[in-house]
Amino acid sequence: MTEKTEKKQTSRISPIFKRAISHLFHKPATTKYPSVKPVLPPDTRGKLVYEIKDCNAIDFGSGPDFRLDIKVMRGSICHVCERDCPAGAITIVEVDGKQRPQINLNKCIFCCQCVDSCPRGAIKQSDIYELAVTDKASLIMKPKYSQKDASQ
Repeated sequence: MTEKTEKKQTSRISPIFKRAISHLFHKPATTKYPSVKPVLPPDTRGKLVYEIKDCNAIDFGSGPDFRLDIKVMRGSICHVCERDCPAGAITIVEVDGKQRPQINLNKCIFCCQCVDSCPRGAIKQSDIYELAVTDKASLIMKPKYSQKDASQ
């Protein structure tokens, strides 16, 4: 017998079949995502959270009653978040006579540049990562005052 016939006789089981059999005894590579939520790292870049009461306000450390609006002092608003957004996902709209940022999560690339550059900390990141919707209009975060914010 030659060496070629010996090799053919020893490799009757295909390498693919051997690998498939070996995977039957290993832990699955996938996770059980919908039923078991993953543990997220602390620096997860999730949905942006916008707090309208903090935007364009200067706090002098004298409590929530003593706040001034930058527009009154400077004549214009900050616009830093709109300027620094690389995707152009932030536009400035008028709400109750004041200009506030409107965030379009359709365009957002979740780089969190707006979070880093906001001087007042009005835009924050959260760990909300499930943003699938059937209506794209619901991904536009329109700034609005709640009744609680209006009383403060």
